[in-house]
Amino acid sequence: MSNLKEVLKQKIDDWRPRTKTLLEEYGDVEVGKVTIGQVIGGMRGIKCLVTDISYLDPKEGIRYRGYTLPEVFAQLPKAKGAEMPYVEGLIYLLLTGEMPNKVQVEDLIDEFSKRRILPRYVYEIIDAWPCCSHPMAIFSSAILAMARESFFAKKYKAGINKMEYWDPMYEDSLNMLAKLPEIAAYIYSKLYRDSKRIVGNPDLDLGANFAHMMGKPKPYDDVARMHFIIHADHESGNVSAHTAHLVGSSLSDIYLSTSAMINGLAGPLHGLANQEVLRWLQDLMDKLGGDAPTEEEMRQYVWDTLHSGQVIPGFGHAVLRKTDPRYMVQREFSLKHLAHDPIFKYVDLLYKVVPPILLEQGKAKNPWPNVDAQSGVIQWHYGVTEYDFYTVLFGIGRALGITTNLIWDRALLYPLERPKSLTTSMLEEIAGIRQKADGDETADE
Repeated sequence: MSNLKEVLKQKIDDWRPRTKTLLEEYGDVEVGKVTIGQVIGGMRGIKCLVTDISYLDPKEGIRYRGYTLPEVFAQLPKAKGAEMPYVEGLIYLLLTGEMPNKVQVEDLIDEFSKRRILPRYVYEIIDAWPCCSHPMAIFSSAILAMARESFFAKKYKAGINKMEYWDPMYEDSLNMLAKLPEIAAYIYSKLYRDSKRIVGNPDLDLGANFAHMMGKPKPYDDVARMHFIIHADHESGNVSAHTAHLVGSSLSDIYLSTSAMINGLAGPLHGLANQEVLRWLQDLMDKLGGDAPTEEEMRQYVWDTLHSGQVIPGFGHAVLRKTDPRYMVQREFSLKHLAHDPIFKYVDLLYKVVPPILLEQGKAKNPWPNVDAQSGVIQWHYGVTEYDFYTVLFGIGRALGITTNLIWDRALLYPLERPKSLTTSMLEEIAGIRQKADGDETADE
């Protein structure tokens, strides 16, 4: 048993009594009230999920296991000469809640190296897709196909004790995570590089090996590490995280659950924001002739955009009430490495002029930039100019948090998710709009 698995097992054993006590002794305590607006409006803000992996603080941004992003980037071990931490170190932190030392991270890097080999049939499935297919559809299918490798599915069929569900989920998760960079890089080579594959290097960490397979020199290894870490988790209520939790609650294996997560992430209201930001920026550059505008010219363009009924892509957030710390991590990197990039000059100028305008307009609860205002620009700078692939990169990062949550879901024996539905007539009755009529109620499944 690896060091990480031993630590995780002890954490699970210590945690289970806490969940059991809450359920058995305090199960009837009310957490909050639900409004009709929340019922109809996508359940926004309803407190009905549990995760100890991350928490989105309105003032401090995302916290991983209680650590702010600046603390995560400062304290996680780094490769020699690297600016960004090992991705494997974040996995250790998310699973255990403990900040790993370099020996523990190196042990996990070795684990990933042993598990990274992709079955031949996965390459064949990727190759079978038509050349113009969307990379997220291919990515989802490749992950889905690997369900045949699931230890959890085999153990469940053989009759494993439910207290041990987390163990094969752990094994499946590490096996899958180790393979995702290879799958993504192979899809990239198929769609955008005439199928010229670059073979992975087992001596490199996850971020560096992904950069190697993408054919990108330094500092793209740090770009990959940074990108995967900042996109790793964002509580459990967003579409990708909630989808994985929902599918996993039926005891689907990690491959089925992650494939479903990828499908949710592919939707334009969830994972496509960074490419929309980049497209808007490039359209703006074209309209302004490619030259960097003055602050006054940019202010005027922003006001014109708002007056036309459009929003400024990459600004605002449903929960945050400050600049997204994920944006700031990327901004600091960009100021060092992209300062002379024409697109970044636009990003930098927007960072200065947009928030005061949105505050003056008075409609935005949060006028500050979010993670998507910067991420696509960095990828473009380093030659990853294919918009559709950006969500695949997002998917690799988000899988880190998804797998961690699902391992803990199984460890704490979270049940099948099954909320109750109401009819529109029932809501109207609750609101006092109409009286209950015969036949309004519908039977549950």
